[in-house]
Amino acid sequence: MTDLRFENIDWHEAANQREHHTDKYDGEELIFRRGQLVSFSLTFNRHFGHEDSLKFITSTGPSPSESARTKAVFPLSSESSGNGWKAQLVHQRNSTLTISISSPANAPIGRYTLNMQISSHGNHATLKLGTFVLLFNPWLQEDGVFMSNPAEREEYVMEDSGAVFVGSTNRINMVGWNFGQFEGDILNICLTILDSSLNFHRDSATDVARRGDPKYIGRVLSAMVNSNDEGGVLLGNWSGNYIGGRDPRNWNGSVEILKEWKKSGYRPVRYGQCWVFAGTLNTVLRCLGIPARVVTNFNSAHDTDRNLSVDVYYDPMGNPLDKGSDSVWNFHVWNEAWFVRNDLGSSYSGWQVLDSTPQEKSQGVYQCGPASVSGLREGDVHLDFDMPFVFAEVNADRITWIYDADRNSSKQNSSDTNTVGRYISTKAVGSYSRMDVTEKYKYPEGSSQEREVFKKALGKLKPNHTFNPTSSPDDTREEREPSISGIFQVIGTPEVGKEVNLALMLKNLTEDMKTVTVNMTAWTIVYNGTLVHEVWKDSITVSLDPEEEIQYPVKITYAQYEKYLKADNMIRTTAVCQAPDEAELVVARDVILDNPTLILELMDQGQAQVRQPVSVRMVFSNPLDEPVKDCVLMVEGSGLLRGSLKIDVPTLRPKERSRVRFEILPTRSGTKQLLADFSCNKFPAIKAMLSIDVAE
Repeated sequence: MTDLRFENIDWHEAANQREHHTDKYDGEELIFRRGQLVSFSLTFNRHFGHEDSLKFITSTGPSPSESARTKAVFPLSSESSGNGWKAQLVHQRNSTLTISISSPANAPIGRYTLNMQISSHGNHATLKLGTFVLLFNPWLQEDGVFMSNPAEREEYVMEDSGAVFVGSTNRINMVGWNFGQFEGDILNICLTILDSSLNFHRDSATDVARRGDPKYIGRVLSAMVNSNDEGGVLLGNWSGNYIGGRDPRNWNGSVEILKEWKKSGYRPVRYGQCWVFAGTLNTVLRCLGIPARVVTNFNSAHDTDRNLSVDVYYDPMGNPLDKGSDSVWNFHVWNEAWFVRNDLGSSYSGWQVLDSTPQEKSQGVYQCGPASVSGLREGDVHLDFDMPFVFAEVNADRITWIYDADRNSSKQNSSDTNTVGRYISTKAVGSYSRMDVTEKYKYPEGSSQEREVFKKALGKLKPNHTFNPTSSPDDTREEREPSISGIFQVIGTPEVGKEVNLALMLKNLTEDMKTVTVNMTAWTIVYNGTLVHEVWKDSITVSLDPEEEIQYPVKITYAQYEKYLKADNMIRTTAVCQAPDEAELVVARDVILDNPTLILELMDQGQAQVRQPVSVRMVFSNPLDEPVKDCVLMVEGSGLLRGSLKIDVPTLRPKERSRVRFEILPTRSGTKQLLADFSCNKFPAIKAMLSIDVAE
């Protein structure tokens, strides 16, 4: 009888991809999820007999080995047993065998080669059957990323567009983001990110062997999405000057960023800020099969000295100071990824914070997490990874200081235990509403449990520390109740191009007459608190009768702030109020100015259909008494158009309305998000989002 010879393989591609939930990936590559059966048919030159045997060899990485579990050799068997790679004969018909193979539920993810060894009449031949990509499997209970809730799995693994919450505690806004994890070449780029890491360059065999652990992958990716230590994806920039790159506000999603990284020869893409890092990391996590979401923390502390308090400085004239290394960001965006924590115990499993924004080094590298959300709530800051830093982001005490440059002295003004870590937000499952997850991170502010947890966390950081969150070495001042109160009230809706109106409300809380000196300033700022430029100042002295309340109007004209406003549209107003022989009262308010509205609308009546062109119109009205020029419209949306669309829009005269028509060609059915960014010399980043239902 002739030797058995291989003739053909049928990968049952459509059926496998449907079963493995990988049919949305755009491209020719075979993509499977670990721990799950893959069936295929092999055709030979003759009937497969008792004298014939088959062995399969899977391998991944540059130096595969069985001891590292990056290579497996396993025979074709009639029954399924054991925990490793398995191959089972499903049925035989003439010269065709239908076979199913499966990987362990904790196999390293990545690109694999599948070889087959044929033994027939004492002769052996080895040949390559093909390559495939193995991903994490949130549908499989044995996988560490298993997510049992189908609606959550659909949102956190399969949803390719989403939203990020930005702004401030008194003005929460939402911007759309195109994750696009199924777009052509994105999976390939995500695997390249892993192969570009410091860990891979130092010891590729160990790195690839550890890729079965979502905890490890998450930490590597938190380092690789920023470019601070190695050939990472994005370069951060908070200066307000984005020459040589793109203003971070102008990105609509991750696809363009990842493709630009590849196209440039893996040089850092310029520029990112926290939501750009988080949106990009979210794409990579979902693409590899790890459930992930984008989370925003308002009033986010950046505690550089690990003492769970942040120090904020003002001068006596009311100017906020860039003094000290601590800061409180208006908002900060990170990711949560869902997986088990076998290293810590089951109570710490579930959502884990991963933060790819380069803020502080961890183990010598700009990386952060995974930090267990349930562990943060209980103050378990001694656990891996970076728990003290994340705990402080949501729970630090805020200490305000007045710094006198003439005397080179600081005195503590006030201590606040409940302004940091507010309205922690993420997109709701299945809708674009805001879901508040603050209670997952901490007990309610002001509750005894919250203070007990803070005390516990401080004790774990400094075993000998006596709990007093407001203490400082040179602070011997008695805490006295202030005799006056003050707040800034915003009048009307502040809009770019118009005067900003506020009122400083001052109230005498005592039965005595008070004379109060007030020094006020207004600065344009970037959302992380970076000061840009002073745009207004004023000083007054007021007399307050017992229990009297007055309001002092504050007007900041467009001419004053126009040149210095950044894409965040933020102005910080501050007042330092002093009554004789009393501690200063610091009143601060961040004002966010609204951009004019950008409208997207479908032109065609009826529903959009796959592979049928659809006309969309953008409408924008110039609200200013001067022309706006250098106008550019950028549009993207996964499943709606390939890549992105860039349209130059003609200069707009004062008060002129612009209508721009363009076409998209949907490639996938379902509800898809079209995202637009309009920028010009006066408005650097105006956003719009349009949901489009696409029929087959």
